[in-house]
Amino acid sequence: MSVLGRNVATVSEPRVEVRRSKRRTRTVTAYREGDTLIVLIPARLSKAEEAHWVAEMQRKLLRGETKRRPPTKASDATLLRRCRELSAKHLNGRAEPASVRWVAPMRTRWASCTPSDKSIRVSEHLRDVPPWVLDYVLVHELAHLLVPAHNARFWELVRDYPRTERAIGYLEGLSAAAGWGITGED
Repeated sequence: MSVLGRNVATVSEPRVEVRRSKRRTRTVTAYREGDTLIVLIPARLSKAEEAHWVAEMQRKLLRGETKRRPPTKASDATLLRRCRELSAKHLNGRAEPASVRWVAPMRTRWASCTPSDKSIRVSEHLRDVPPWVLDYVLVHELAHLLVPAHNARFWELVRDYPRTERAIGYLEGLSAAAGWGITGED
């Protein structure tokens, strides 16, 4: 794209950079580049139209970022507490994790467990799932503290959680819809 003019303006936070283009005739687009909002507009727009579209794109981008921001409803401590509750309810309290924490989105798994140090890591992808889906994933990882393999004994433990099949279906659909390629097997 040929950029004919670049105006840099400060319209509150973040910084805004307006890029005008003769090839852009009808559409206005915006994206974030670091701490700068880049607004791409047709070269023919007036300063008043530019100001309108900058404000509109700031509003839209902020609204989109607010929707995508992970909720703060479940801290690592909350995850650990929930694991202890689920272990007591579904595994007779036998699975005792030393730590449970949120981690950056994993490429191939929803969560992972290291039985040797009793740690569980849960992908940030799961922050927005319904609580019963997260509970399934936690029960799945807790079961790995008792049985590392995905064998019959492992699945017997996991299936004590009543929504196992529904949660597996939910996660498969979520992965497929988002194009993540995450499977239920870890």
